[in-house]
Amino acid sequence: MTSARLIREARRRAGLSQSDLAVRAGKAPSAISRWESGRSKPSLETLRQLTAAAGFDLVISLAPADAHDLALVRRTLAQTPDRRLAEMVAAVRALDSMVRSLG
Repeated sequence: MTSARLIREARRRAGLSQSDLAVRAGKAPSAISRWESGRSKPSLETLRQLTAAAGFDLVISLAPADAHDLALVRRTLAQTPDRRLAEMVAAVRALDSMVRSLG
């Protein structure tokens, strides 16, 4: 999620206008507009202040990188289109079989 979307979402969930958020955060309404439109990017500390002004905690954590999805994408792209289609058809058939066995 981009900082623009995060600010806009926090503001909307709080039921605030851009002007309301600006007053609560002690920022200019024009700055809120620039950040929400993506024309400018706030610092991490400013982003934390804006979400707090909307009544939310911004939680950021570090997690180990997982290259599993990237490896799957690379493997898939290395296949021919016919092979990708065959694998997709097989997956759909397997899912259909599972659904039928449940019901």
